[in-house]
Amino acid sequence: MMRRYASKFINWHLGLKNFSFSMVGCEAESYYASRNSKYQGFFSGHLSGSLPKAYATYCAKLPEDPQSTNLASDMLIDSFGRMHTYLRISLTERCNLRCQYCMPAEGVELTPSPQLLSQDEIVHLANLFVSSGVDKIRLTGGEPTIRKDIEDICLQLSNLKGLKTLAMTTNGITLARKLPKLKECGLTSVNISLDTLVPAKFEFLTRRKGHERVMDSINAAIDCGYNPVKVNCVVMRGFNDDEICDFVELTQNKPINVRFIEFMPFDGNVWNVKKLVPYMEMLDRVGKQFPGLKRLQDHPADTAKNFRIDGHLGMVSFITSMTEHFCAGCNRLRLLADGNFKVCLFGPSEIPSLFPLKYGMPCFIRAYFTGHF
Repeated sequence: MMRRYASKFINWHLGLKNFSFSMVGCEAESYYASRNSKYQGFFSGHLSGSLPKAYATYCAKLPEDPQSTNLASDMLIDSFGRMHTYLRISLTERCNLRCQYCMPAEGVELTPSPQLLSQDEIVHLANLFVSSGVDKIRLTGGEPTIRKDIEDICLQLSNLKGLKTLAMTTNGITLARKLPKLKECGLTSVNISLDTLVPAKFEFLTRRKGHERVMDSINAAIDCGYNPVKVNCVVMRGFNDDEICDFVELTQNKPINVRFIEFMPFDGNVWNVKKLVPYMEMLDRVGKQFPGLKRLQDHPADTAKNFRIDGHLGMVSFITSMTEHFCAGCNRLRLLADGNFKVCLFGPSEIPSLFPLKYGMPCFIRAYFTGHF
């Protein structure tokens, strides 16, 4: 849900020109400059240029061989030369947690249920994109597992010809009991959000109980054969930064990929630069306690910087949302639960889902990438 309201807070600046651009879910990118310029001086003066090239994020590139790109996927190439083959679909705006960094305590205004996409509409729109070259779909929310038809949606999406990966990002509250069926229905990858290993802190942060259920979901994912099981952890100074190495310990004997995410500003989350723990500081802490930490080769479109520790079964990753952008490698498209397409996570522009249905995919893609529709 925080993705929808993030656009009220941030504008991006790229080296080529001013341009509203995308973040990871949470998967987040670039130096931040708020519309009121509150943080602009800090990021430009203190974080710019502070990271060594050895840890730079790789950028997505077009295939060197023109024959390797078919005409359908050519439509997914934007003016920056990035090929957008990854579609994120928000199945619902609702969530069964109220995480403090994600949603205001009073909640947010929700779209009436009749105005949300139906199962058939989701599958139909996804099929348009997969037939045009998208090969990865991630189901998000809100919390995707609270949709009653989640298994049917997974089954239909997994059967789309050309789709290679069907992933889901979830808070894990109800995942454990649903996961065996979800895997049977074609779910190939799972990310589980968990920001603390301390139950009392979990309840404080999420304003709900459920820490044990999230841990059960992580173990259930391992038992179901998911490898790796990705665990997303938003790091906040003074709250959970003392648990960084405890999270790394989870990777020793289990196929867990712990992904540390720099704290990002969103409307209502009372963001403060003092809460930010920069990537290099986290890396230094981990490296001191785990000297066998080694950098891995990342996928061109990865938002994370990936590491492995000698003797550990799992991995450790860092998503440098605040201190090193990865906009140049962005390959994401976003379909919101109300049927609108989000041109940029932090931009105001949205395109109605009727656009590709009425005018066709080539016209839609052109409008999506240019912002003119």
